[in-house]
Amino acid sequence: MMLSGVEDVVRRSAKRVSLYRFHHEHDLQARRILQQLESRYGEADPNNLRLADTYARDVFGDLVYAPWLRVYSAFCGTFREGWIPDNYYGIVVVPHMQGWYGTISNLKPIARLIFDGDELPDIAYFANGLFFAGKSVVVPEQDLKDVVFEHTERVVFKLDGSKQGDGVYIFDRANFDPAIIRSLGNGVIQTFINQHRLFATFAAKPVATLRVTTVVDDAGGISVRACYLRLGRADDTHVLSDREVCVPVKLDTGELCDDGYMSDWAAVDAHPDSGVRFAGVKVPCFEQCMATVLRLHRKIPFARCIGWDVTVDANEQVKVMEWNGRHNEVKFSEATQGPCFADLNWERLRAVPRLSRLPPG
Repeated sequence: MMLSGVEDVVRRSAKRVSLYRFHHEHDLQARRILQQLESRYGEADPNNLRLADTYARDVFGDLVYAPWLRVYSAFCGTFREGWIPDNYYGIVVVPHMQGWYGTISNLKPIARLIFDGDELPDIAYFANGLFFAGKSVVVPEQDLKDVVFEHTERVVFKLDGSKQGDGVYIFDRANFDPAIIRSLGNGVIQTFINQHRLFATFAAKPVATLRVTTVVDDAGGISVRACYLRLGRADDTHVLSDREVCVPVKLDTGELCDDGYMSDWAAVDAHPDSGVRFAGVKVPCFEQCMATVLRLHRKIPFARCIGWDVTVDANEQVKVMEWNGRHNEVKFSEATQGPCFADLNWERLRAVPRLSRLPPG
């Protein structure tokens, strides 16, 4: 009995520490962005900041959710009811709407078992000491190189749980070695995508991706709620979160908004390296991209909010590079296109009490 009581105290202490760290990290990030916005565009309207604080306390039940509402308000120059703070999304919405079903998006070899289809660029997987191809067919290590490079000259290896550009490696036939994959860990080997010529005009080397957010409402309906284009810098091999340029996409037309934003939320009207402007550009095969993510989400509707990384290749084929069913972040979409989720009643949710069901993303 005594041991059980001690274990309970330890669990509750661990939960408090985990929650504190989670909110503290979000607070630091939001405060830094707010400072950058104010240094660039002037101080935010104090009335809007007060509205953000009041909304956090009255609607979400805690001032820890105010920092992101303050950022949204400073960014937009006004306050809008219905915004979802990114830390509230991660610590409250995700456990309710995703649970462990969303967590499986971290496991790259699961993707083809769930979705299947030509949209996935997956060639092979490494998991728990074995290489697989197709539908979990084991590939002998000595045959792996021939299997992987049968139809492509370059591949990308992504570790399980990789995000924000980390855990991504590019190989060609000459430097590909199964032993290197083993040393890196479990993940997916994907064909390197030759991107659509329009995307290449912005930056030729890193493959541009659309980040599309889809949700399942309480009636089971699936819809697209936000979309923005992620562009890499000219010298990068792939898009990196701390260097990317993000451009909101108009959902009704597929056109880019006039301004994109750097990682510090500074507005730019053209790619900083190529100088190609965003205004008037329409995403190629936009309707097909939206139809693809909606169709794939129907295969796993119990993960109720998914962030998809989608691109279009040189042959105008839609490719789904990965999906994120955990904390896929909503702050950029909320600031630039939001409120994106105001009709879903997410503000009525409250934190799941058990630590085992609170995996901050």
